[in-house]
Amino acid sequence: MDAPAAPIHPDRVRALNEAPLTGGPVLYWMSRDARAADNWALLHARAIAAAADAPLAVVFALAPSFLAAPWRAYAFLLAGLREVERDLRALQIPFAVLHGADPRDTVTAFVRAHGVGRVVVDFNPLRPAREWRADVGDRLAAAGVRLEEVDAHNIVPCWVASAKLEFAARTIRPKIERLVDAFLEPFPALTPQAMSWPSPLPAVDWAAAEASLAVDRSIGVAEAVAPGPAAARRALDAFLSGSLDGYTKRRNDPNADGQSGLSPYLHFGQIAPARVALDVRARAADVRAMGAGGVDVDIDEDHVVARSADVAAFLEELIVRRELADNFCLHQPAYDGFDGFHAWAQRTLDAHRGDARDALYDIDDFERAATHDDLWNACQRQMVRTGKMHGYLRMYWAKMILAWSATPEEALATAIVLNDRYELDGRDPNGYAGIAWAIGGVHDRPWFDRPVFGTVRYMSASGAARKFDVPAYVRRWSAPERRT
Repeated sequence: MDAPAAPIHPDRVRALNEAPLTGGPVLYWMSRDARAADNWALLHARAIAAAADAPLAVVFALAPSFLAAPWRAYAFLLAGLREVERDLRALQIPFAVLHGADPRDTVTAFVRAHGVGRVVVDFNPLRPAREWRADVGDRLAAAGVRLEEVDAHNIVPCWVASAKLEFAARTIRPKIERLVDAFLEPFPALTPQAMSWPSPLPAVDWAAAEASLAVDRSIGVAEAVAPGPAAARRALDAFLSGSLDGYTKRRNDPNADGQSGLSPYLHFGQIAPARVALDVRARAADVRAMGAGGVDVDIDEDHVVARSADVAAFLEELIVRRELADNFCLHQPAYDGFDGFHAWAQRTLDAHRGDARDALYDIDDFERAATHDDLWNACQRQMVRTGKMHGYLRMYWAKMILAWSATPEEALATAIVLNDRYELDGRDPNGYAGIAWAIGGVHDRPWFDRPVFGTVRYMSASGAARKFDVPAYVRRWSAPERRT
């Protein structure tokens, strides 16, 4: 008999169909959370398999294309999945990459071929992922197979944090703060599996998986960011020992190494947000203990206070702001459209549709970084070359697209296409919510009225110059753009 596994918080799990619970092999359909460690969905699948004395397998259903993601994104994903295969096989848990067709078809076919009795899947608020889960849930219900969803991505499960569309961070923050300690709990170990899968799964054919893709391969690998769970762990360790100190002072300076660099890893599920939060909290507790005299080191109270402010600012972004974005995409059907903006923002943008623009550019101009603004062009070049852009500049970048587009709808479409094409963390709730904030005032409030923007918050190059050395940033990214 297999070793028992620890159950997870029951509110982290919900059924997606009404099929009865039956015996048979258990399948974890991995998608948003592509890691073996610190994965509540995998831990849940492992626990129910152990309790039923049944074997567990894990599959990743590789879509030939997804929201126009280029080779840059798929290469990052596949490199991480190679680590997942290695980590799972070390625990005697078979892993397969299903490819060549629609994930709904490949997952359903795998369930039928292997006599699977129960399926666990990751939560994802984006429209295509919700449609896949709903369709597979219906197909599996017809076959008498239960489909369960686990939110292993948010610290407070999205449907628990709020059952409605939240207006802003200030409305969701108290809800999350009341619940976070109940859900931010230590991860149990993922134990090795004793039972064998009924029919052994061969090693993943990675060449075939790559060949199955129908993606833009001209947008090559972002070499500056190493992919995979191990690289994610190194990035977190570097942040904890370096940039976390002084985070509040440096986070808005694109010339400083002031951010965590974790967004690509969080997006691809190669590190758990809860792991990041637990380790940041632990580091803060260590500093408080030293400041209180628990360790004989030279540390003053000012350092303890500063570290507390840095930790609070980072956790606000990691937990409240990130989970607000998931709430937006789950509860706002038009999260990528003009209709998804607040009513006040729609009215003010409509009232300023006829305003003269300082310049007008189409998507090709923007993509080539061919505007009149050296700072904006530098932002675009950085994104194209590296797959990353500093968070403060992503706000400026999107707002200037609104300033120089014929309509807010055109600006929104341009920003989404370019963000999703070049950013490693594109096609993410944070991206859709961030662009909607910049262009349509989502999660914000009305500001002073001005041309084009109306009362949507404005940003300017002169404002950026008051925060950081703009000429230094422009010089760094001044050469003509190139695709890597």
